[in-house]
Amino acid sequence: MDKVVDIEKALSCVKDGTVMMVGGFMANGSPIMLIDYLCQKNVKDLTLICNDSGLIDKGVGKMVVLKQFKKIIASHIGLNKETGRQMTAGETEVELIPQGTLAERIRCAGYGLGGILTPTGIGTLVEQGKQKLMVGGKDYLLEEPLPADVALLYADKVDRAGNMVYKGSMNNFNNVMASAAKITIVEAGEIVEVGQLDPQEIATPGIFIDYIVKGSRC
Repeated sequence: MDKVVDIEKALSCVKDGTVMMVGGFMANGSPIMLIDYLCQKNVKDLTLICNDSGLIDKGVGKMVVLKQFKKIIASHIGLNKETGRQMTAGETEVELIPQGTLAERIRCAGYGLGGILTPTGIGTLVEQGKQKLMVGGKDYLLEEPLPADVALLYADKVDRAGNMVYKGSMNNFNNVMASAAKITIVEAGEIVEVGQLDPQEIATPGIFIDYIVKGSRC
């Protein structure tokens, strides 16, 4: 099945109020072209699930500047001063989650798990409002799955069936997010025919991918 489509069709599912995951870390491995298109589309009241909120002039940070998010769920926001300003001013809700916990909550959503037990956050603000369980005499927080409506990913090479190969650290959150959304869209640095990828290099199988959009190599 050929999953390559134009960017307009792929992103037609992103509407006001959509909960979206975006791969990348410090914009490395982020689908830059897809993000830029959404800046122009001017959708709003979105919820962002991302490792960080990008840079002011690159990645999801551009959407932060345009105030397209009503809520940001991330592990840190320190590289984007505008995110911090909006949070302090009460313009945007920001939920900070420890990075490992964030990854595992996303993984739970993709793998059909009911959540994870973690000691991270015990005795801090992180535990507020969460269920605490004791296992083996030790306290753990129950962290629930974190799904999304849409996941926007980037891969260096993608075949037409959606099998994905990453370049170095661009894997980051892209791989774990692929299975955790209702619709998954990948921006491909290069699109190849089915059978041209080395099976040993494929990190994300095409079964998780709905749409492929041709981008440029990062």
